[in-house]
Amino acid sequence: MGYITKILILLIVFSLPKLGWTQVDRPKLNSFINQNQIQPEPLSIEEAFPYFVSELSPGKYEVMWSLAPGHYLYRHAFKFTLLQTKESEEQPVDFVLPDGLKKVDQFFGQIEAYYEKITVDLSLQTVPGPEAKIIIQYQGCADWGFCYPPQKGLFKLHP
Repeated sequence: MGYITKILILLIVFSLPKLGWTQVDRPKLNSFINQNQIQPEPLSIEEAFPYFVSELSPGKYEVMWSLAPGHYLYRHAFKFTLLQTKESEEQPVDFVLPDGLKKVDQFFGQIEAYYEKITVDLSLQTVPGPEAKIIIQYQGCADWGFCYPPQKGLFKLHP
């Protein structure tokens, strides 16, 4: 093989990577890189879905959530029960939810969601004992695609 042929082969070989990069769709590549760089960090459950329980009257309570911006709670995930003692069985608690926002969710499909604030009214069916606690269950997600696992909190009725 002659000297000129070797130089031509080397030029072709070294120009191949350059030709390959010109074929890359730069906007899509940049979008992919930027998307991975700006992926938000999930908030703690306490920051995303803080809630407060208030006694309105004997046997009547109100649970109010103030959700972090861009976060929502699922209507179908709410459940409230009364636990009289550690050994007793959970008893149902009547609750009333307001209408939510209908939307298509990437995890559950067609749902009702709550943004910003939600207030839930609770009515106990029995008189709570001295050790009684309300079990509060809920689940929510962030709009950017992070879904929190189902949550279960306890609220002691008598301090």
